[in-house]
Parts: sequence; structure tokens; C-alpha cells
Amino acid sequence: MSGGLKGFARREWGPLSGTVRTALVTRKWRAIPMTLTAVCLTSVFQIVQNQDWGYQPVQDIGSVRAEDPLGPALLRTPLSLFVPALDLPVWGALAQILLVFGIAEICLGRWRTLVIAYVATLAGTLYARVGIALGPDGPLGLPASDAQVVDTGPSAAVVGLAVYVCWRYRAWWTGSLVVVAMVVEVMIKNNLAGKEHLAAIAAVLVIIAVQEWRGRRRQRGGVEPRPGTRSWKPPIRS
Repeated sequence: MSGGLKGFARREWGPLSGTVRTALVTRKWRAIPMTLTAVCLTSVFQIVQNQDWGYQPVQDIGSVRAEDPLGPALLRTPLSLFVPALDLPVWGALAQILLVFGIAEICLGRWRTLVIAYVATLAGTLYARVGIALGPDGPLGLPASDAQVVDTGPSAAVVGLAVYVCWRYRAWWTGSLVVVAMVVEVMIKNNLAGKEHLAAIAAVLVIIAVQEWRGRRRQRGGVEPRPGTRSWKPPIRS
């Protein structure tokens, strides 16, 4: 690898990889207990929903459709994140959770990881209702048939967490690549999942914009930023 590429890699991924490597070396699997729990929970849901007796109970507690009443849908949304989509290989969902949730748990802490993941998932869930109301003619709209699509899986949360972690660690190119990839996904395959990913990114960008504004306001007021905010290297937290 040339010096230029090494320098780019060091600037782009150095702080992030250093934080993750240090946590895994010093604490090993104890650094990501929430992530391992999420992997186990997703595996259990996958096994149960593929049984004759288990499909309906999993649907009742973790399956979301835009045609469902809003109240039950909101109650199911947190668990829907851990219910793998039946038409996709489960190993993809497990790999996404282990990699992205694991990095986020180390870099952000478990509670912030859960909040960002839930906000991103919720944004996708609510967007589906708005998109169907707008109809299929507009660029933000969806066909009425999408109201019956089962909306589960971790992908919206994974995309949102990836963008947020890249912002916190100033991995600008990587974060931009994630956003561009999701835009290209919608251009190639204009479906519910792709547009939900964009909704998740939009929700996370709003969170980032608010935090940037608060950080600048503290700086203008002469208040030193606390460790863990955007002006410091985020600490390792379990």
C-alpha cells in the first residue's frame, strides 16, 4: 500500500479501528454484551418463526405492516428489529448485527446504540405509512400494495448506526459511501426497503445536525466540551 493510501486509511479508520481493537483486546467478548444478546435473540426468532407452531407468535410480537393500526405497530417495532426477514438469508442479518452493532456498542455505548437503532427503525416504519399515503406517482411515494409487506429486520438500524458512527469518528468518506450506496439501491430497486433505509439515514442526520448545533452553541458560550462529545475522542463504554 502506498504512503498516500496508508495516510488516507489512517485518517479515515485509525481512531475507529483503534477504539474497537483496544476494547476487544482488553475486554474480548465482554465489550459487546448487548450485541451478542441481539445475535442470540435474532437466532431464536429465526428458529421459532420457521416452526409451524412458532410463526404466528413471532408475527404477533414482532411483525410490522403499514396496514396495521399505529399503536400495535409501535409496540412491535422494537422487537421487529430482531425478527429476520423470511425472504432473506438469516446469516446476513446476523453478520450485520454482529459487525455494526458491535462496533457501535464499543464506540457509542449500549444505550446510545439502542436509541439510534430504534430511531432509525422507527423512521423507516413511519415512512412506510407516509409513502403509501402519498401514492406511487411521487418520488417519495409507495404503491398501496406495500401496506401488506412484512417490515422486519435490522437493516434500517444498521444503516443508521453506520452513518452515526462514521460521523462521531470523522470517517467522512465511509459515511458518504454508505449514503451513496443507499441512494443507488433505491435507483436500481425502487422498493419499500430501500426507501426505508433513506428514511433511517434522514432521521440520523437530523440527530447529527442537532448535536452539531448544540456543540457549536457550547463553544460560542465558552463552555469546554465534555469528554465523549464531538470535540473529544469518544471513550470506550460498555
